[in-house]
Amino acid sequence: MSIIKILLLIAVVGHLLCGCCDCLLTYVPGGKKFGAKQLSDSKLMADTFEKMPLRNPLLSMLIGCLALFMCSFGYYGVFLWMKGFSDIYAVILLISAALFLIIGTAHHILCGVAEWLYVRMGRTEDAFNAVIKLFKDTSITMIGCYLGWAVFGIALFIAVITGVTDIPRWACIFNIVPLFIITFPFHIGGMGNWCGAAMFAGLIFVI
Repeated sequence: MSIIKILLLIAVVGHLLCGCCDCLLTYVPGGKKFGAKQLSDSKLMADTFEKMPLRNPLLSMLIGCLALFMCSFGYYGVFLWMKGFSDIYAVILLISAALFLIIGTAHHILCGVAEWLYVRMGRTEDAFNAVIKLFKDTSITMIGCYLGWAVFGIALFIAVITGVTDIPRWACIFNIVPLFIITFPFHIGGMGNWCGAAMFAGLIFVI
C-alpha cells in the first residue's frame, strides 16, 4: 500500500471517530436528539438535554481533536496526489483543507463547551441565553469550517469531472459535497463525517 493510501486510511478512521464524537453531542440518552429547532425554544432545549451527562460533551471535545488531527493526514494525502496533476488544484485543496481543519477544530470544541456549560448551569433560561450568545459570537468558526469544507469538495469534484486527474469521472461521487447532498434529507447526526469517511474509503480504491 502506498503512503498516500495509508494517509487516506488514517483519515477514514479519523472521520469515523469524529462522527461518533458528533453523535455524543447530537443524541441524548433516552432517545432525544438535539437539532436547530432547540436553539429557538428554551423549554424544548431544557427538555432535550434533561438526561445529557457532562461526560458526553467532554469526551466529544477531547476525542474530536484527536479525530480531526487524524483526518488531516487524508486531506494532505489528497493534496500530494493532486500535486501530480495540477499545482493550482493542489494548492486550493491544501488551503481549503487547512481552513476546514483548523477552524473546524475550534468550532467542534466550542460546540462541546456550549453543551457542557448548558448542562452544568442547570439548563436554565440564563444558561440558554448564554449558549445562544456563545453560538452567535463564535459563528465565524462555523462559517469558516463549512466554507473550507465546501471549497475542498467542489475543487476536488471539478478536478475529477473535468479529467484533470487520471481516475474515472464517475469517481467524482467519492466526494464530501455530493455525498452530503444525497444524505442530507436523512438528518443523521455526524453525517458530514460519515461522508468524509466514505470519500476517503472510495478514493483508496480508485487512486
